[in-house]
Amino acid sequence: MPDGFPTPSILNRLDLKTLRLFAAICEEGTLNGAARRAAIAPSAVSKRLAELEGALGCALLTREPRGMRPTPAGETLLHHTRRMLASAEQISLELAEHARGVRGFVRVLANLSAIVQFLPEDLQAFLAVQPGIRVDLEERPSGGVVAGVEEGVADLGLCAGGTDARSLRSYPYRRDRLVLVMPADHPLARREAVAFVETLAHDHVGMHRESSIYMTLRDEARRLGQPLRLRIHVPSFDAICRMAQAGMGLGVVPAHVHALLGPQMHLVAVPLTDAWSHRTLSLVVRPGALPPAAGLLLEHLRTGL
Repeated sequence: MPDGFPTPSILNRLDLKTLRLFAAICEEGTLNGAARRAAIAPSAVSKRLAELEGALGCALLTREPRGMRPTPAGETLLHHTRRMLASAEQISLELAEHARGVRGFVRVLANLSAIVQFLPEDLQAFLAVQPGIRVDLEERPSGGVVAGVEEGVADLGLCAGGTDARSLRSYPYRRDRLVLVMPADHPLARREAVAFVETLAHDHVGMHRESSIYMTLRDEARRLGQPLRLRIHVPSFDAICRMAQAGMGLGVVPAHVHALLGPQMHLVAVPLTDAWSHRTLSLVVRPGALPPAAGLLLEHLRTGL
């Protein structure tokens, strides 16, 4: 085996008990803290750490006045340790579900636009014909969706169509259109449609900085050479609508979101005339064969466009 590659005996040292103990040392910052968490003697923690470092052939932690800190090698091991421990916990949960009759699991990452607008009905229809499949859905910004599917955190993802899919396969999912939301007394409320450049004279309420909608507005304002007068970042569409209702600024949301949330807040929706306001949401998956349950869900979601 080439020099520098872990040998099987080294890999055998990476058992879950040792990895949990290593993570506890990193998180507690001391051997005593890790020992209390694991309910074992500090000397046993020290011995296990020394054996692990000896097996790997490198230092994993450095001692500092305020405690222990991971070395670069320790940071690498901690990153993979957390993923392995999360996977082990997921294995336990899923096997318990199989014992109760579940036939398959699908892990899905999706951006907020897909979750709010389309996924509730799409997943309900899918699970009505596939009751033995369990779907685990997590919200992430579009870039995080692609990264998570690439890393194997999820079987498939749903993201903004303009997102760089990198190594993933991409399929169209749904289309939506961005609109401005505002109170009925806003100066733009009586317009049939508005170009984004006209909105830059007014205050805006924006989604969080990693959202595809915010990044689109920011980049378009820069292209136009004008500042985006953003008063506040918020984490959700309902928060945008509430801030717009309170007169904090214009909000940009998908039209279907306004249909769901706007009327009860007495908000007016005015379409944007810009070409980028018409969007496609995409499905992304890793190349190669999907697990059977994920393949069924992908086929179901691709029929919705």
